[in-house]
Amino acid sequence: MNPGSTAGRGRRAIDRVPAPLVFLSSGFTQYYGAALAVGLFAVMPAVTVAWLRILISAVVLLLWRRPWRQPWTGRDLAASAVFGVVLAAMNVSFYLAIDHLPLGTAVAIEFIGPVAVAAVTGRSWRDRLGIGFAALGVVLLAGVTLSDGWNSQILIGLVAILGSAAAWAGYIVLGRRIASTRDGIDSLAVGMAAGAVFFAPLCAWWSGPAVSTPGRAASVLGIAVLSSVIPYALEQVVLRKVSAARFAILLALLPVTAGITGAVALGQMPQVTEVIGMLLVSAAIAISAGRASGPVEVTDDATDEADHGPDLGEAQQP
Repeated sequence: MNPGSTAGRGRRAIDRVPAPLVFLSSGFTQYYGAALAVGLFAVMPAVTVAWLRILISAVVLLLWRRPWRQPWTGRDLAASAVFGVVLAAMNVSFYLAIDHLPLGTAVAIEFIGPVAVAAVTGRSWRDRLGIGFAALGVVLLAGVTLSDGWNSQILIGLVAILGSAAAWAGYIVLGRRIASTRDGIDSLAVGMAAGAVFFAPLCAWWSGPAVSTPGRAASVLGIAVLSSVIPYALEQVVLRKVSAARFAILLALLPVTAGITGAVALGQMPQVTEVIGMLLVSAAIAISAGRASGPVEVTDDATDEADHGPDLGEAQQP
């Protein structure tokens, strides 16, 4: 049996799964991984937890995908490396931010990044109406508040979360390009390795407690697999299926998955405003679906097409 044809059939099969369903699966695994990370914040800096998540994810992806078996051009490697550094910056900045800001505030501010991408790349009234609904829904879900006033801790958190928002926007645009020109998961493996190396001098010094006990080592592995390997691999599938604008709107499903996870697993029932927020996000997804892009075919010879990716801002007609 030809492994290439088997992989191609696998890609076509997963392309038939609706993008919102793939995204919901990504969101649920990501938030369960975040629950594991909470226990490590007490023993090492948040940025070190983020770096360990990137490092272990890179190792897992490299062992799984073995990207060195594929032909790579210098441009392919450079694009994947930049993508990985941006992805790592997004994670490190976000973990630093939630160490200084309430999680809800951080989530709402960080969503500036996807909204900016959707606003710039969206070409139709459906895109722009979906942007507005999604943005309002996320604000209601996040429960934005800075009631404690301004101080140095909040300032550090705001700088960090704005940096994370900018990196998130870059992640969408670069990820769409990579997913459209070759196997996105192979590029993700190479990119996360580059991101781990890039941030090692800043974050690796305090990682000793992560391997001090088998339980902590298992937690780090679980965080990496659940919060990075599975969600980002699934997002590469979605990025191959939809435009950058629609992907940015689909990101609004993440706070929805957080609310559902909290209600089911923790008994944290949503308030009325949060329910309204979920409905607004659902409306945004339904509205933008009318201009969703079709799957982007990536052949086994994708490296030959690396210079011919689609326009990021233009959704393809179904």
